[in-house]
Amino acid sequence: MNDNVTTTAPDASALTPSELAQLIDHTLLKPESSPADAAALAREAEQLGTYSICVSPSMLPIDTTVHVATVCGFPSGQHAPEVKAAEAKLAVDNGADEVDMVINVGRAAAGDADFTEAEIRAVRDAIPGAVLKVIIESAALSDEQIVASCRAAKNAGADFVKTSTGFHPAGGASAHAVRLMRDTVGEDLGVKASGGIRTLAAAREMIAAGANRLGLSGSAAILEEAAGGQQAGGAGLGGETESITEESQANGY
Repeated sequence: MNDNVTTTAPDASALTPSELAQLIDHTLLKPESSPADAAALAREAEQLGTYSICVSPSMLPIDTTVHVATVCGFPSGQHAPEVKAAEAKLAVDNGADEVDMVINVGRAAAGDADFTEAEIRAVRDAIPGAVLKVIIESAALSDEQIVASCRAAKNAGADFVKTSTGFHPAGGASAHAVRLMRDTVGEDLGVKASGGIRTLAAAREMIAAGANRLGLSGSAAILEEAAGGQQAGGAGLGGETESITEESQANGY
């Protein structure tokens, strides 16, 4: 685990829009995305002040002033651990600061926590200097399986556990899963919520449940709503706001 990683969840009621932005991985993982789309995402992230961008590894290297996150074993997780490790290392060699790996959800659902820990450790060992987030696909797991997967991530030296790819038909992030993940890892690891978070209310709910990173594709609309609520209420994100409805994102984020 990296010592410079913030693992604690902030107070959702006190966040300013700029502080909220610093919790966001501004995300583009649609399979039809082009390098031009990724470059536009990077420019938008810089304007919004988000913590990072999250793009497919084929988009690397990418020119940006924000942190760069990517994915490995994405989205199915059904890759051999050696393949995930090699993909993660190549991504870091190409400039990624953070890697969001997908576990083998089938093995996790079957109760094979030893396999889950071993595959996470394989990726961890391949990228010792990078931030490693572990996508457990929480909507597809029982509470017991979520706990076991989070413990495996902690034991293997990961920096974050993450709810979802945004592509699984079982769904994306839920406050219940985030809370359970936070209760399991405590303050030793970060918790990233992603998948289906498209309003300020949903973002606030995930942070209140224990998330300290958000994977969003609709970052601009959420931050615009946060800024409007602050101007109207004179407070942080705890002020009353109206949710805005976005078109459903093709990548599930």
